[in-house]
Amino acid sequence: MSDFVSGFWNFYVISIVLLSVIGCGVLLKMQDSAKHVEGETTGHVWDEDLQEFSNPLPSWWRWLYYITIVFALFYLAIYPGLGTYQGQFGWSSAGQYDGEMKKADDQYGPIFKKFQSQDIMAVAANSEAKEMGQRLFLTYCSQCHGSDAKGARGFPNLTDNDWLFGGAPEQIKESIQKGRDAMMPAKGVKPDLNGDQIKDLAGYVRSLSGLAADSIRVQRGKELFGQACSACHGPDGKGMPGVAPNLSDKVWLYSSSEDSIIETITKGRVNRMPAFGEFLGDAKVHLLTAYVYGLGGGAKETPAAAPAEKK
Repeated sequence: MSDFVSGFWNFYVISIVLLSVIGCGVLLKMQDSAKHVEGETTGHVWDEDLQEFSNPLPSWWRWLYYITIVFALFYLAIYPGLGTYQGQFGWSSAGQYDGEMKKADDQYGPIFKKFQSQDIMAVAANSEAKEMGQRLFLTYCSQCHGSDAKGARGFPNLTDNDWLFGGAPEQIKESIQKGRDAMMPAKGVKPDLNGDQIKDLAGYVRSLSGLAADSIRVQRGKELFGQACSACHGPDGKGMPGVAPNLSDKVWLYSSSEDSIIETITKGRVNRMPAFGEFLGDAKVHLLTAYVYGLGGGAKETPAAAPAEKK
């Protein structure tokens, strides 16, 4: 109800709820006062001889219905159900959630903070931290990366050494905190490449990682690659960190089949890793980073920054 800026909707909801409850009571009272003659029918007949007799409702059923109506009114008095009225107890699902989160934070917060103060590599080697990190991973990450973190079609494997945005601890943490966006532009839209040129490119891309490909198409595709793809993937197809993947290794996010590569070149690809920093908080992100790093694919050292050019 807090989303409605007009007070009209508050009274609208109250009216519908109360009219519904009162209407049930009126309908039941009407049935009680209706005249019933034993042996007479209502005139309704089904299947030629199945008749509806004019008999009163059973007493137990009527009183159970009355009790239900009284219970509904009692419930609406103590719990929210009448527009913005919060009830005598002032209960709300948001309030219950906040209370449960506070209770959990009081209980588990000190444990998370203990690990947050430690180096990621040290946390990754701690057995208790591994168990906690695994539970976080299974809850928030396994839907895309799999319970074993080996990924699936369109979702990267986190246990190998192939990292588009870097596998150093701080780079993994940044990916979890801020998320990542990656986009491969479609090349099959005019006036880019035609179908035959895309097949040539696919053949050349396959050859980069030692896969079988038509030699004539490979030669033609090599020239096209320099024109259409090298700006992102580099002249040798080894990719650029944070920009485009390495096409010369044996790692394929969408499969190495010719059809899959043709589809990628033709239609492009859009991938997004959602940001979890605000949702999980720094302590849980730190623990999750250590778990992912500890899976074995993380870089052992952060690449050194290139020295500044002297002027």
